[in-house]
Amino acid sequence: MLLLDTHVLLWWLFGDERLTPTMQEAIADPASTVLVSAASAWEAAIKAALGKLAVPSSLAEEVDRQGFDALPVTVEDGLAAGALPRHHDDPFDRMLIAQAQRRRLVLVSSDRRFADYDVATLR
Repeated sequence: MLLLDTHVLLWWLFGDERLTPTMQEAIADPASTVLVSAASAWEAAIKAALGKLAVPSSLAEEVDRQGFDALPVTVEDGLAAGALPRHHDDPFDRMLIAQAQRRRLVLVSSDRRFADYDVATLR
């Protein structure tokens, strides 16, 4: 099961060339379960409101249209994210790392700082 980092989700939705062939193949594979965290929607909405990101106006519909599954943030996720070592200070990334660790998901991201954590990644 794959958990998309926020930038990977947006790259996928906009057909961005920064998506690696490995990412494209894994996400497009019909056998893959692809998850999008509520934390990514929150991050995208905040950054869009600040003018830092282009985000589809109907992100939830786009996620559904792609056949991706929504991953809610739980209290346990919050506690796990807060307990992570301080290798990475971005709260949204820390949440994704915690969610991936707790559920044994593969985190699809180009962020090299994720290697400092015990989390499976695909770049």
